[in-house]
Amino acid sequence: MKAFKYVLLLGLLIGPANLSYSQEKKLGRIDMVNLPAVVIKSAGDDFSVYLPDRNPDPKVRTLEDSFIAYDLGKNFEGYETYLVYMEVKGGTLSATYNEKGQLISVVENYKDVVLPSKLIYEIYKKYPGWEIVNDKYLYSQEKGDIVKKQYNIKIKKGKESQKLKVHPDGQLIAEN
Repeated sequence: MKAFKYVLLLGLLIGPANLSYSQEKKLGRIDMVNLPAVVIKSAGDDFSVYLPDRNPDPKVRTLEDSFIAYDLGKNFEGYETYLVYMEVKGGTLSATYNEKGQLISVVENYKDVVLPSKLIYEIYKKYPGWEIVNDKYLYSQEKGDIVKKQYNIKIKKGKESQKLKVHPDGQLIAEN
């Protein structure tokens, strides 16, 4: 009986150590996490909020990162409104600040962007045999609220063409 207690005690001490070494590390699916909005400037109770988009296109991300890194400094002083305009090949971003240096609005326009896979899937599902020939991406916000986030897409099938306005998730807004 005494030997049984020692074996049991030894098993309790060594057992968990053995189990921890016998486990394999498995890398599972990595989930994307939506990060909070970026506070660009904070001055007391007043602050500017910018919600960068999670667009898969590198030029969109590059321009948004440049905008986030932009230091307004004292450039806005003495003006009722102040406009910041940034451009990359195929895209523009314009931001308006008020006299206190607060971000009022941001308007982004891009041409020929990498479309989200869900959007491509939904378009080809609804329009079999059609191909995407042209696209524009519009993204705008005012005072930290997203006002517009849509793709204007031109699709073609033979000599027929059609224009679509679509949400990033593939939901159709309008077709012409």
